[in-house]
Amino acid sequence: MLNLTPTEIETYHRQMMLPNFGEAGQQKLRQATVLVTGVGGLGGTAALYLAVAGVGRLILVRGGELRQDDMNRQILMTDDWVGKPRVIKAKETLSAINPNVEIEAIPEYVTSENVDSLVLQADIALDCAHNFEERDLLNAACVRWRKPMVEAAMNGMEAYLTTIIPGKTPCLSCIFPEKPDWDRRSFGVLGAVSGTLACLTALEAIKVITGFEKPLLSELLTMDLGGLNFAKRRPYQDPHCPVCGNHSH
Repeated sequence: MLNLTPTEIETYHRQMMLPNFGEAGQQKLRQATVLVTGVGGLGGTAALYLAVAGVGRLILVRGGELRQDDMNRQILMTDDWVGKPRVIKAKETLSAINPNVEIEAIPEYVTSENVDSLVLQADIALDCAHNFEERDLLNAACVRWRKPMVEAAMNGMEAYLTTIIPGKTPCLSCIFPEKPDWDRRSFGVLGAVSGTLACLTALEAIKVITGFEKPLLSELLTMDLGGLNFAKRRPYQDPHCPVCGNHSH
């Protein structure tokens, strides 16, 4: 294990002051590889906070080009990038903010062909995709390869968040055996709402990586950000779940 450089110690000094974090927590972040899918208003902002926290490596996965109507929430983007692959710009912005983070940008959607290779490279995955097809693929791969996954999604002013540890917690299929009727392409959204959820998503990942605080294990945080109503619910772990049933204790 390499010692932190003087610049790293100065950069991350304030977070290393936190109880139970310290230099040991910072070393864990530096050694971690985090996979972020759906690098938009949610995934891109979560990636930003992981980058400034000093995560060693980020794998950013998102197909498609930047649209003008992305600009109200995708804070890694610039207006001159509309029409170009957004994940490439995400890497450029994050590298400018923290050049010490290794970043791989993959301009693809999550598919059955690429999901296993993506998950196997990572220590933890952030599930921020814009549709449940990609979410289900990532969930199944994380269960298959025993990788933790932070699950975060939003629709309008509503959002939810949980951390999935295969074999210990309900998986996404347990929590949503029937998928919410959300239109992932054209739902209304305020940038501050996706940003709020993104910060909590990054925080969950940092907790899992460093172990300095307790993440949302077997708890689903639901948020109504219109009325600022927050609740924790205990999702059912289905012993007969087609995805994780034979992996659970």
